[in-house]
Order: sequence, then C-alpha cells, then structure tokens
Amino acid sequence: MFQSLSDRLSQSLRNVTGKARLSEENIQETLREVRMALLEADVALPVVKDFVESIKQRALGQEVMKSLSPGQAFLKIVQDELETVMGSANEGLDLATTPPAVIMMAGLQGAGKTTTVAKLAKLLKERDKKKVTVVSADIYRPAAIKQLETLAAEVGADFFPSDAGQKPIDIVQAAVAHAKIQFSDVLIVDTAGRLAIDQEMMKEIAELHGAINPVETLFVVDAMTGQDAATTAKAFGEALPLTGVILTKVDADTRGGAALSVRSVTGKPIKFLGVGEKTAALDPFHPDRLASRILGMGDVLSLIEEAEQKVDKQKAERLARKVRKGQRFDLEDFRDQLQQMNNMGGITGMLDKLPGMGNMAQAAQNLDMKMFARMEAMINSMTPDERRRPELIQGSRKRRITQGSGTQVQDLNRLLKQHKQMQKMMKKMKGGGMEKMMRGLGGMGGAGGPGGMGGGPGGLPFR
Repeated sequence: MFQSLSDRLSQSLRNVTGKARLSEENIQETLREVRMALLEADVALPVVKDFVESIKQRALGQEVMKSLSPGQAFLKIVQDELETVMGSANEGLDLATTPPAVIMMAGLQGAGKTTTVAKLAKLLKERDKKKVTVVSADIYRPAAIKQLETLAAEVGADFFPSDAGQKPIDIVQAAVAHAKIQFSDVLIVDTAGRLAIDQEMMKEIAELHGAINPVETLFVVDAMTGQDAATTAKAFGEALPLTGVILTKVDADTRGGAALSVRSVTGKPIKFLGVGEKTAALDPFHPDRLASRILGMGDVLSLIEEAEQKVDKQKAERLARKVRKGQRFDLEDFRDQLQQMNNMGGITGMLDKLPGMGNMAQAAQNLDMKMFARMEAMINSMTPDERRRPELIQGSRKRRITQGSGTQVQDLNRLLKQHKQMQKMMKKMKGGGMEKMMRGLGGMGGAGGPGGMGGGPGGLPFR
C-alpha cells in the first residue's frame, strides 16, 4: 500500500533526521524531494503546496530549535502534517437515528460500490452487531441486483429484492418499509454508477436522496485514480450532501494521491478503505495509522485489532496449550495456522503493518499467492492418521496426496519440510513465554524464498 510514496519519503527524510541543527538551507533539499514525492504520488497540487509550506514553517519554529534531536522532531512534524491532511482522527458512521438508519452509496461505474455494500454490511453485522438489510436501486447494469443478492447471502445480510422494471425511488421506499418490518438497524442502498457529467443520472440520484433522507451518503471511489478521485468526489458533493468517502482498491495503490487529496479537496472525511477483494477487506480509516505506515513505521494497532476480530480464539488457545505442554504440532495444527493467516490478509497484509517491513511485504506479493491454497489442499487430501503422523507419508502416499490435490511431489516435499521446521520451533517454545517465541521468530528472517515465507504461519501461534 502506497509503497512508492513510502519509499520516496523515507529516502528524503533520511537525509535530515540525523542533523544536529536544522536551518532553512539544510532542509530546502529535503522539502524539494518531499514535494516531488507527493507530486509523483498524484497528490493534488494545492494540497502539496500547503503541506510543504506547513512543514517548513513548523520546522524553522521553536518546537524544532529547542529540540534535543531536531531531525527526529522534523520527522514528527511530517507525520503530524500527513495526519492533518488526511483528517485528524477516524470518523465513524453516525447511525444515531430511529431504525433503520439508511446509508446511501454513490459513485462512478466500476468503483466497486456493490462489493463495498456487502463489505460494509459484514463489518456492521460482525463488529457492531447490527441487523443489516441491503437493496439495489441499480436498474441499469445487467446482473447488478443478482450480484448484490449473492454477496448478501455470503455475508449473512437481509436482502430486499428489486427489479430492473421498477423506479429507483419506488425500490428504496419499499425497502425502507421492509427494513422496519424486519426490525433492521441499518438499510444500505446500492445505487447505479454514474458520471458527474450525466445530468439526468445526477438528477435522479438527487431525487432518490431527497426521498429517503439517508443519515449517511457515502461516495465510493477507486483510489488508483489518484487526485481524480478527489476531483470526482467534489463534483458529486455539489449534487449530493455527502457525509464521507470510501476509497476502494487501496491495497493495489502504490501512490496514495487519493488518500492524501480527498479530505482537503472535498472537505469530506475518508471513512473506510477497501483493501482487497474479500468481503472482510474493509478497514476503518485512521489517518494517524496510515501516516505511520507511509513513513515506514508500521501500524501495529490495526494488526492487533485485526487479530482480535478475525482470529479463531478457540483454535488459537488450543494450539497455545499444546505448545505450552510440549505436545506434537501436527499438520492439522499447521492447516489451522494457514487459515488464521489467510483471515489476517495473508503474509502481505501482516508484513505491511509491521514497522520496517514494507519492502518485505512488496517482495511477498511476488510470491505465488495461491501457495496457501495449494498447501491447504494437500493437507485436506491426507488421511487423519497422515495429518497426525507426517512420517507415514512416503512413496505411494505422496503420489495419492498430490494427485488428489492437483499438486506436484516437490510441492508436498516442501510442505513437509516447512512443517518439520515448525515442529522444531514449537519445541523451543515449550512452556510458553514471549522471549522464547521471539527467539523462534528471529530465526525466520534467514529462510529465503517461498519456503522461508511459508514458515511464518505455523510459527505464529495467534493467541
């Protein structure tokens, strides 16, 4: 996420953090590089100018002059200004109204609105324990209604059916009545994708908004469009009273122009980030945490929150007990760890949030991302006895397992080798204790390539 921006800023700031004294002369070059990094990241020009000027004024002020380590103070200023540009704090949804609280989603075609509706429904259902109804008022795109119905079933949300022959206003008014009968806490309305220049479509969505008076009107926009995302959001904001923005496809955006421009250009807060294709891949937007990640400092708080929400605590505790007692770590335990890692966004998702691991996360993306699926398929193709006693897997058993999972014998040999490494690590951790765990993790750094990375999941007994 925003890797090219992060790399450029980190390189620029490295030149100034060791300075014993800061002056206009010795920060000038750094500020020029920061400006270039932001422009290359497709941040809006007015935002870049204000950002650099604010840093300059504060860097030459008393807070830095009196600091014992001016370079570090300068870095803190850059972090503070990044947070200010993106919005000083997380702004959640305001659902304090008589149920159902109506959330309306607007945006361009292809921005990912329908998928985001399902992601938001899942988040509200699981995190906030809300009963959610979803409805599609998109009567223009073929299969849009069916797509939402499928996604609603996947996330366990109540789906209100609609038809392409109906009028959008009639659809949403009927959905509101249905949500009241169902005692739903929230109704999320998916609208048709439209262009700001399409006057008829913009008029229709404005009328739709007036008919249902939603408590939240969220603009869904593709982060990869850079500062165009902010410009489009501003145009929509002139037709609709937007309450916030959801940036999608952020995980694929190496630049970060949208995240750094939207708040300043539109005056509307970013409320969520779409960070993947899975229905669980929607994160609340925390400016302070993202600023930390952009500067290569990681985001451990989000990682902890993710672990709390997505890790199966019963399985984790069962494995922790086995480790403490020195019991055998078998292939079923290994499969559980793979599943836990997948729930946390895989290797890339975790490394991206750890301080100084941004480059490793980028390298992990180059690995075969189907690796975990293949490993799980091989374990599923084994008998229960083979999972408990991997030493049984020889000769004809290997052929049977690889044929059943559609893999090669060398894939299975690599899996068994990784499992053996995991077993050794678990033995070292017998009796528990963070020190032993950290010593085990320290040995992972030397294991290069897919085999080494594969050591991660089993080596991290989530608790």
